[in-house]
Amino acid sequence: MSDVFALWLPTLISAVIVFVVSSLIHMITPWHKNDYRTLPNEDGVMTALRGFGLQPGDYMMPRPSSMEEMRSPAFAEKVKLGPRVIMTVLPPGSFGMAKNLIGWFVYLLVVACLAGCMGALALPPGAHDHDVFHVVLLASFLGYGVALWQMTIWYNRSIWTTIRSTIDAGIYGLITAGVFMYFWPK
Repeated sequence: MSDVFALWLPTLISAVIVFVVSSLIHMITPWHKNDYRTLPNEDGVMTALRGFGLQPGDYMMPRPSSMEEMRSPAFAEKVKLGPRVIMTVLPPGSFGMAKNLIGWFVYLLVVACLAGCMGALALPPGAHDHDVFHVVLLASFLGYGVALWQMTIWYNRSIWTTIRSTIDAGIYGLITAGVFMYFWPK
């Protein structure tokens, strides 16, 4: 087993590099340009929703209040008529990215730390580069990407959005694994 505390540097460096690469992927390339579609008559839909005073959060419609209601003919008719919607309402106001970017960086640190811990549990100091790379790649890819598939399975998120994000996760995993391989205790 390797000393987990010796892995603070690759944890930090991999988080910084993944942060920069993910920023480039999202800001410079058109890779994620079509992840979200525009609603027809967006202004009309926004005006209509504004009148309900929705608080920030996740919503589903139609949403049954119980299993009994879910089995009712009235609920079945609502589902049949549609639209069926799952949406996240964000607070109104200017769209600042600072909170999101800080949260993203903390997330990257957590994934890198957990991937490093997995490597430290599984591998000794001086482990072969190949072994370090594969253990950390698998652990970090699980952290960056596998949970994305739940959104497609349960909430019908676009399969292509999920595939693009999974490819991103593979890139982030490769970066994390490469950094840990380079800095692994000898």
